[in-house]
Amino acid sequence: MTPSRPRILFLAHRVPYPPNRGERIRTFHILGFLAQRADVSLAFLGEEQSPPETQQALERLCRDVAGLRLGRYQRWINAACSLGFGRTATEGLFRCNRLRRLLARWSKTTRFDAVVVFCSSMVQYLDVPGLAGVPVLLDLIDVDSQKWLDYAKEASGVQRWLFQIEGKRLRRLEQSLPSKVKAIALVSRCEVELYRSFCPTDSVHAISNGVDLDYFRPRENVNSASSKDCVFVGALDYRANVDGIHWFCDEIWPEVRRRQPKATFTVVGSRPSLLVLRLAERPGVRVVSDVPDVRPYLAEAAMVVVPLRIARGIQNKVLEALAMAKGVVATPEALEGIAVDPGVHACRALAPAEWIESIVRLLGDAPARDRLGRAGRTFVETHHCWDRQLRPLATLLGLRAASCEESQGMTATQDAKNSLASCHG
Repeated sequence: MTPSRPRILFLAHRVPYPPNRGERIRTFHILGFLAQRADVSLAFLGEEQSPPETQQALERLCRDVAGLRLGRYQRWINAACSLGFGRTATEGLFRCNRLRRLLARWSKTTRFDAVVVFCSSMVQYLDVPGLAGVPVLLDLIDVDSQKWLDYAKEASGVQRWLFQIEGKRLRRLEQSLPSKVKAIALVSRCEVELYRSFCPTDSVHAISNGVDLDYFRPRENVNSASSKDCVFVGALDYRANVDGIHWFCDEIWPEVRRRQPKATFTVVGSRPSLLVLRLAERPGVRVVSDVPDVRPYLAEAAMVVVPLRIARGIQNKVLEALAMAKGVVATPEALEGIAVDPGVHACRALAPAEWIESIVRLLGDAPARDRLGRAGRTFVETHHCWDRQLRPLATLLGLRAASCEESQGMTATQDAKNSLASCHG
């Protein structure tokens, strides 16, 4: 560590390694980007103790690393108490007095030049006295309140009521954020426009996701031309994913199978719920869980389907499929924030009839799948390189625009590429 490098406090609501699902991918790449340009002190929360390899990888990137375990039962007790006192359940889920005491100790011995905070749930720690006056960049990733309001539309009874309360309270919290932080990052212009629709401010910025173009690349030695396999990759305990693949199996898949009897639908992901596991009882459907590497399933597939009806931000699963030059059929919600030309880089389908037509057509036309896949690969190479996407962070935080080759964090970042083993949510 050199004295001339800025000092940054990095607060994450979950462990940012390995980068193998959803927000963890974004968190890790931002952490690596910052570690190239500053000395970073990382603190995060988790339900389980981090394994040694996780701790070692993060220590190669950061000056200080502290992962605090917060048990599942305690988290939900905190969430219920938070709701009872008129706050969000989300804040309660990530409330930890030990983390507050740790930050107080760190801020007494270190003068931080900036704080980077992930998600609104961690803003509660900014009132630690030693952090007063330190510029804060908050990465919301997406407008979380809208997700809960969307969930409420699909739910009923007590569940709908609870989702509405969480969505409304999160919306109030999100409206208060510009007064607490210097800058707010969101993953797409669509999310920025949504945020500004209820909180007009100039402090919000679109900083999009990238994709690891070396790790997710076309497999030259795999011939998928004769494949009839449609693949979905994602965390199988995540509500939006479960909803999407169930809708697909109910509304789309029976007619696809009728027209293409040899077609298969492979669901690949981590921690499948019982509802997902039961899908394997349907004709042509298989569920593959907790695989060591998702890339072979993507490479051997005829196409990738992303039938999400509820989606926020940018879907990493879409970027990864495009990077592997696979034809993608997805809902408008799943493609939001990714500026593909429908029919050129990916197929967009909304109604069941559109889905059925797109899938059946592509299953019967390998050259069309190949053209779509090659165009998708070119698109992400041009628009979703991680280093290019994250450069605005350097400007917002006043950091030098170092190249990857100058990075001190390259070794740890390369190690992460070898840990993209589980499914991306």
